[in-house]
Amino acid sequence: MDYKARCKYLEERIKHLNLIGIALSTEEDLNKLFEMIMDEAKHITNADGRTLYMKTDDAKQLKFEILLNDSMGSAMGGTSGNEVTLPPVELFNEEGKLNESNVAAYVANTGKTVNIKDAYEEDGFDFSGTKGFDKMTGYRSKSFLTVPLKNHENEIIGVMQLINSIDNETGKAISFSEEMQTQIESLCSQGAVALTNKRLVQELKTLFESFIQLIAKAIDEKSEYTGGHCERVPEITMMLADAVEKVDYGKYKDFSMTEDERYELYIAGWLHDCGKVATPPHVVDKGTKLETIFDRIEVVKTRFEVIKRDVEIQYLKKKIELLEKGVELNKNLDSELKQKLQEIDDERLFIEKANIGGEFMPEEEQNKIKNISEKYIWNNEGEEKNFLTDIEVQNLCIPKGTLLPEEREIINDHIRITIDMLERLPYPKHLKNVPEFAGGHHEKLDGTGYPKGLKADEMSVQAKMMAIADIYEALTAADRPYKDGKKLSQAMRIMGFMKNDYEIDVDLFEIFVKEGVYKKYADKYVEKDQIDLVDESSVLQK
Repeated sequence: MDYKARCKYLEERIKHLNLIGIALSTEEDLNKLFEMIMDEAKHITNADGRTLYMKTDDAKQLKFEILLNDSMGSAMGGTSGNEVTLPPVELFNEEGKLNESNVAAYVANTGKTVNIKDAYEEDGFDFSGTKGFDKMTGYRSKSFLTVPLKNHENEIIGVMQLINSIDNETGKAISFSEEMQTQIESLCSQGAVALTNKRLVQELKTLFESFIQLIAKAIDEKSEYTGGHCERVPEITMMLADAVEKVDYGKYKDFSMTEDERYELYIAGWLHDCGKVATPPHVVDKGTKLETIFDRIEVVKTRFEVIKRDVEIQYLKKKIELLEKGVELNKNLDSELKQKLQEIDDERLFIEKANIGGEFMPEEEQNKIKNISEKYIWNNEGEEKNFLTDIEVQNLCIPKGTLLPEEREIINDHIRITIDMLERLPYPKHLKNVPEFAGGHHEKLDGTGYPKGLKADEMSVQAKMMAIADIYEALTAADRPYKDGKKLSQAMRIMGFMKNDYEIDVDLFEIFVKEGVYKKYADKYVEKDQIDLVDESSVLQK
């Protein structure tokens, strides 16, 4: 090759190595990255056999990642679908000293390239295994080029081993030239940096996800009543997202998401209630109407016992008074006492029941609580007061659930805090929509939701999905303070009403039903006694 041709060749090689370097840096799939490195090694050296090893996490072994041999038609590891069955190469011998007999181990331990012209004439390394393989298969392993993969921190993360550079003209195995060695060392350097960066990105991703799940776990553990909510909502959301992408009918038949967009939605699902970390536990955990730090119903029950005691004392005093006057005791007196005590017990039981909370409390029951409060005079430290305090009456008269309006506002405020927290984070480009996805799950398509009162055209499809997921989880959850989890038929009927009232997306809900998303989730997370037959046609009826 003359000087000009040589210069042109080297120029093309440099250009090609730059291109492969760019390609390596952008490839996200680890197996594809491995194979790109091996393909380029083939391009440079025309090596018949190519093996890529990576150090194990404990740095004690070399693990086979890819084994390729063209003349034998064999491929293991990578994207081949064939599992590597060979045991890893030990980097230390039984005595704990560096393994210097195996060429791949030697290169991994020393960081030095080894270029062997003929393994059968090499005395420095143990090739008995190679020779045994050749004898068994009829293959002839001759030239070896073994190069360390060093990253930008000069850390050895793996080894590439090439076998038998094939001469294009003769088809025979030849040795690897110094030029080939230099180019392969450059390739391995680029590959090692790319692999390290990929691992770092993956490790950061894992750390990020673990931190998110840690926050979600902390929120769930904060309340015995909402445990698992932060875990279950992303599950339903992604189930619905999968179904939406598969349908070939309706408004969303052309809807699709990239892997980055799917990941963005998944992360948003885990973070959708992160603002609850700031919600006071006594509000989150308010399982009964009178509960704060403790359930004040016990205090009220004690008052009832005192009232009963006072009634009995008055009765006994009256009996003594009559006896002292020589008046014959009336049998009706005992009957009146018994009746009065039963009346007090009945009122106590009514108060206890009212304290539990429910879906609806009639006005007449609210009035009954007010009447009981005014009926008995409670002597508190010498001061006569109504039997129930104003705040107790207010709480016991809560018509739905266990929360006062101001407590409900505190609960609802979690979504504002969620958005505020999420908008403070410096997201990479592929996660920039997390605040919007996570912050929109309490919005309603008619604009009556919170915190922003968004309407349908102001909400993303992803936020609409999460809204459906959050509602369904809340309706079917068996761990809420004041209610049992609803049966599927009940939950779906309620959501059908919400769909007709334009609170949730009609088309998404149709997919939720028709594609069996609600059933798929129920089979995994809903209590068996809650799972019943759902009249889907009725639920979908407008």
